[in-house]
Amino acid sequence: MPRKRKAVYQYGRLSKKREASKGTSTTAAAVINNKLSETSVSEDDGQSHASVSSIQYQKSGRMKSVREPGDKTNKKSKSHGKVVSLLEMVSGGLATLEVSLKHSGSLFMYAGCEGGAYAKNSFGNIYTAVGVFVLGRTFQEAWGSRASKKQSKFNAYLERKRMCISMELVTAVLGDHGQRPQEDYVVVTTVTELGKGKPEFYSTPDIIRFYRKWRLPTNHVWLFSTRKSVTSFFAAYDALYEEGTATTVCKVLDELASLSIPDHTEMQGEILEGLVARIVSHESSTRMEKLLKRSSPHQPEGVGLNLGPSLREIFAANRSDEKQQIKVLLQNVGTSFCPNFADWFGNGGTDAHSTDADESFLSKFLQANPSDLSTDKFQDIICSMREKRIPAAFKCYYNFHKAESMSSDNLHFKMVIHVRNDSAFQRYQKQMRHKPGLWPLYRGFFVDVNLFNSSKKRASQITINSVDIIENVSNSNDIPVEGALADEDANLMIKMKFLTYKLRTFLIRNGLSILFKDGLDAYKTYCMRLMKRWNTSEAKQRELSQMLNEWACYARSKHGHKTVTRPMYLTEVEPFLEEYAKRSRQNQALIGSAGNLGADSGKDEEEEVETEKQLALSGSNSSVVKDSVGEDEGLIVFFPGTDTNPYSLDALAVFIYRVLLRANHPGSLNKVCPSAGFVLLKFYHFYNGQDRKEFETELVECFGSLVKMPLLEPDRSPLPESVTSVLEEGINLFKLHSTQHGRLDSSKGTYAQQWAIWEKKLRYIIFKNAEYLKSIQVPFDSALKQVLKQLGTIAKGDYTRPRLSTEKRMSRGIIFAAVDIPVTELQGLLCTLAKKNSKVSAFLKDKKVERTLKQAHLTLAHKQNHGVAAVVNYISVLHQKVPVDMTALYFSDRLAALEAHPGSVNGEDVNSKNAWPHITLWKGEGVAAKESIALPQLFFEGKAARIKIDPPVTVVGTIKFR
Repeated sequence: MPRKRKAVYQYGRLSKKREASKGTSTTAAAVINNKLSETSVSEDDGQSHASVSSIQYQKSGRMKSVREPGDKTNKKSKSHGKVVSLLEMVSGGLATLEVSLKHSGSLFMYAGCEGGAYAKNSFGNIYTAVGVFVLGRTFQEAWGSRASKKQSKFNAYLERKRMCISMELVTAVLGDHGQRPQEDYVVVTTVTELGKGKPEFYSTPDIIRFYRKWRLPTNHVWLFSTRKSVTSFFAAYDALYEEGTATTVCKVLDELASLSIPDHTEMQGEILEGLVARIVSHESSTRMEKLLKRSSPHQPEGVGLNLGPSLREIFAANRSDEKQQIKVLLQNVGTSFCPNFADWFGNGGTDAHSTDADESFLSKFLQANPSDLSTDKFQDIICSMREKRIPAAFKCYYNFHKAESMSSDNLHFKMVIHVRNDSAFQRYQKQMRHKPGLWPLYRGFFVDVNLFNSSKKRASQITINSVDIIENVSNSNDIPVEGALADEDANLMIKMKFLTYKLRTFLIRNGLSILFKDGLDAYKTYCMRLMKRWNTSEAKQRELSQMLNEWACYARSKHGHKTVTRPMYLTEVEPFLEEYAKRSRQNQALIGSAGNLGADSGKDEEEEVETEKQLALSGSNSSVVKDSVGEDEGLIVFFPGTDTNPYSLDALAVFIYRVLLRANHPGSLNKVCPSAGFVLLKFYHFYNGQDRKEFETELVECFGSLVKMPLLEPDRSPLPESVTSVLEEGINLFKLHSTQHGRLDSSKGTYAQQWAIWEKKLRYIIFKNAEYLKSIQVPFDSALKQVLKQLGTIAKGDYTRPRLSTEKRMSRGIIFAAVDIPVTELQGLLCTLAKKNSKVSAFLKDKKVERTLKQAHLTLAHKQNHGVAAVVNYISVLHQKVPVDMTALYFSDRLAALEAHPGSVNGEDVNSKNAWPHITLWKGEGVAAKESIALPQLFFEGKAARIKIDPPVTVVGTIKFR
């Protein structure tokens, strides 16, 4: 075991009094108000010391669609690749899948009263004040009369051990998400030790041990340790995606998981944002089981005590003054938990954020000699991000907690790495692969920085405190611990959201500006595009479109052109949704207010399959392009097509080359245009985020057909490195420009000079590679012939619309598991029975079963009757062939069905959850197929006939989800 390391950075303590002496205050204020360029920290003797003060996990990926590894319909999806990796690691006994609830709130990080309270990219504001209040109130509710003592010990513990806890802050006062919580709360998501070189995150068992020690709320967690349980989990997510709510989701996961550790879900409400799935050590299950046996949650001691005004009462009483809200919140926390307000109100009359550090501080920090390994690594992070133009800001603020120790040659700052775009995390991770020693980029990345002139005494102290870190950093970070996961495996994390949450946040809240600014048609287009991108089933798209149309008309009629405010949008939306839900149980399931997926939608499995069949047929028929095109139809010629993405780098290079050859152009986009490259990059980013398959699918669904004009030779040589490099440089510059300036022209703004340099460089490299760019293009005559051929196919009516999205969306509407039975086999069996039995012959005489029986299946489990967990448990035998024994034929004047018993697959019995396993063959007019379940009882009552099939006839079917 490595020996304990001393923390490099010890926080200096301010006076316990809320106000320092006037002399100290004046001195601190004077130092703080000096510009950095006027300090006496020299370039020759200047040293820097950086220590992380708060972080959260790296950004996780989002789940777009879930697929079994054998399913090829989505094999190129990044999420699919992650699922395959998860399955293989769990199957090999290398890891366990851990799933937790994704609460809908704000990131809040806490490192002690002097270590600081932080939001995602800021501190000293209303978000952190609310976080401190709610966390402090949590201690009061948990510990009762002992809360003050525990709060002081907790702060001292965090500061002594250099720790930071990250939480989801869920409240009704900081802006609406999917639903206002029933109570305001925090839930601990990560615990990190920061004083041991590279930050070390606690495992989930250690987090639970930590939170139970301090009686803090943690998340609901499930562990899945077998391949079957993992595949069942992902299938359950698909089944629950469109209607999943908190109670139902938690119940299903409890049934499927190898181990479940519950939390306080009653505080959240039913609208669940989503789930987070990640890989953890295969030993996690064993450790968790031991922990749960040794400890249990404590009962709260603060019940019934007068704890003072609540968060919502404080906000209501000070609604018009945010500073007053902050002050009252911190005062009500108490001095044990928040002894000073320096991060919010500064020190000695100096406002906390009015004296941001001069921009030159960053350069001085990078030029100064690092005093230890952690500082050197942090400097390396910043240099790497700046070198690759990763979109981020490095904001610096004076550290008021160090005011008493500051002087002109000893300055203390707080720095935050503000990542402006999620793509920055992926780009940085690519850098980490090229530079193995590079430390990760985190969310909520705050660092305490000390810039000082070196002295023998101070250098000696820094060296002593740093020895342990330098000696042990390799042991803790570079050499894998037995049973630990490699970095790339530890980063396997997927965020999976539910449609009931997306409905509120993405479709309603985020669409408000479009609805009120651009109108109803633009809003409908916006909603439909999102629903298709999410692979929403067609039935659910229709339901949502109807509801959203009513919402849009309701909002516009009530508010005219004055938009509903986004932060508190639920004030307007919830009354509408409540009224809409009252109309039907189907509406309740749509918006999630019912909180029960078991509600009967009024259809049985046969009717639902018939609905899907009709949708598929209507989609197929409408996709055939006739000789004439109606007003509501369209034909699109996609010019030009590319090989992988809507616009690959190869295609972008060719487009730029063609533009730079133009002499005249109506829009002046030609060789004399000084910003030609910038304009082409705008086109390039128009469909950014969609791959080729998604792009073509959307075009086909919108226009009914697609004609592709070839652009690039398939057997071309790779793009020259110089061309790739200059294009990537332009793309990075475009992201920086658009992030800071939006649609502003490249000749204006912060990056105008860099754009001018890049445009000249682009022209030089493009023309230098002119011969290559000519050689990779498909000759125009050849491209024209292919286009004319495609147009001819459409004109003749021979074009059939590709059904690219139907299969993709089927998984989003998993209703039941069944064995699909070949209809021809059943028709043959009925014919044989009719020849042998006159009753059967007489019954079938006028039923025309040979024409009405188009499909048949044996239901194994239905989510309305047996639950989602029962349905997805068949995932292990999905798509497998299974023998089914037909043992009897039942029929009445209204119904006919075969008694059927499925066999086994690879030694695993396949049993139906229905009390009477059967296959419906025929139903009279107006009769629901689900009524066939009553045939055995009708036979017992003498109202139906039964013909035994002896010996049983075996038919082989295929197990599927529907």
